[in-house]
This record gives sequence, structure tokens and C-alpha cells, in this order.
Amino acid sequence: MANLVYKRVSTDQQSTSRQNLVLDEAGIKDPVVFEEDGGTSSRLHPLQRPKFRELLTYARPGDTVHISEMFRLVRGTGHILDVLDVLHRDQVALRIHDGAFSAMDLTARHPRTGELLSTVKFMVQTLAAAGELQRDLQRELTYDGLRAAGAKGSKGGRRPAVPAAQTDTVRTAYLEGRSIAALARDHGVSRGAIRTAVSDLMPDHTAIERDTLPPELPVTLDMPGKVADFLRTTELEPAERDALDQGMTVRRGQGYTLRITTAPAVHRQLLDGTAAVPAQRKARREYENRVNALQAATAGP
Repeated sequence: MANLVYKRVSTDQQSTSRQNLVLDEAGIKDPVVFEEDGGTSSRLHPLQRPKFRELLTYARPGDTVHISEMFRLVRGTGHILDVLDVLHRDQVALRIHDGAFSAMDLTARHPRTGELLSTVKFMVQTLAAAGELQRDLQRELTYDGLRAAGAKGSKGGRRPAVPAAQTDTVRTAYLEGRSIAALARDHGVSRGAIRTAVSDLMPDHTAIERDTLPPELPVTLDMPGKVADFLRTTELEPAERDALDQGMTVRRGQGYTLRITTAPAVHRQLLDGTAAVPAQRKARREYENRVNALQAATAGP
């Protein structure tokens, strides 16, 4: 009986790092991995995705499909029930290792009729509908954030590169010890643009960091929803965007917080990106205190 692992990300800028963490912690024995190409949309029916179809062809009765969270495989309730029917037909089990579905046996059937248990079907439909509501709310919040930023004269999307006339100034400041985040704020460009401007000056620095610093383990912090809304309207590095996209929304009265699990360095980079949060200084200070507390805890003696 084989353990079949399925992974998927929605954009080619995301990574499977969080999925890898969840699945590694599950201790799956001898996994056979099927990973979709980056940018495989959740709108595409799972039964039409190349790697999931390959998984179903490979699967044999008694095998188990493992995924980190349900939304890696399906989004809408119709998709879920379609997949469960196929897995039941092929006598393949489904194991979800994180999220609301992780404690359920989604393949449970009535012993006489062979149909999906009514309680399982009800829970699947209810939880899937809740997930769709969460995504709709996130889209609405992102749209509202973009409108608010536009009303203040700020535009979303990619910020400009470093102008040629300022390149020498940026490079000199970088060599004098000015951080990339600070230079990005000073010149109104992205950190990626600053890195491009100083790319030939960076190898020695990155080599030292790579040789002397141990890898950081992921840490979970709650980001105020107002800060998350602002960051969604700005340009982020791939690791930061991935952390933001993977965050779990936790409703707080009329607002929400975004529970983010990522390396401490990425938390600090996200904090740097909130330096200009308009009219949300209290939320920014709250997040800054959490990141600073994390930094103090991980600094060691």
C-alpha cells in the first residue's frame, strides 16, 4: 500500500515550503510525490490537473493520498464530492494533515448502501462553504485596501526601478552599511529594485551569511488585518508574498488577524514593508512589538 503525496501552489512565485513542513511532520513513510507545475490554478477541476490525474492512474486499491490542507486539492464543494467519489470508486483513502478537515475520515461510507455518510457529506459541504466565504472576504479586503490606497494617491503593483541618476548614491549608501529595506524606503522603490542595483556588491555579504548563520525554523505570529490589507497592495519578495498568501485568517469581531507561519527573517522583512502603513500606526506598532519580541527571543545569549 503506497503513500501518495499531492502538492500544488496557485502561482509560480509561491513555494511548497509550508506544505513540506506539514507533510514532513506527519512522518509519511516512503512517500510517492506528485507536484503540479507552479501556477496551477485552484479553478481548474482537480480531475483535470495533470499531476493529480497521474496520481489517480498510479494509485491502487488500499493506497492513501496525503495532502497538507484540503484547499491544495479542491476549493468548491462540487470539486470535493467529485474527488471523493473517484477515490471511493478506486478504493483509495484520503488523509489531510492540517486544517479543519484533518480530524475527519472523508472516505467513510454507509456499510450497506456504499454512499458517502450523510454526516460526512454535510460537514464537507459546510466546511468547504466556510472556506469559500473566507476567500471571498480576503478578496473584498484586498479590493478595499487597493481602493483606499488609490484614494490617497498610492497605486498598487510593481514600484519603479532605481533611476540611473540615483544608482551611484544607492550603491555608496549600501557599501556604507545602509540596509536594503531602508534604501527602498528612501528612494520609493522595491527592495528587489535595490538588490538589482547592488547585485554585484552582494555576493561576499550573502556568502558570509550563508556560511555563518544556521537555518531559521518557522515561527507563527499574528499580523493585524489592517497591516495585512496594506501589504497586499504593495510589492513583496516571493518569500514574503508566499507567507502572506499562506496565512490563516482568524476573525476578531468586525476585523481579523492573519496567522502567519514563516522564518523569523521573513517576519522582519514583512515588518520593514509596513513602515509606511497609512493611518494604521496602532496596528503597525502591535505587529512591530510581536516581531521585536520574536527577535529578542531568537537572539540568544
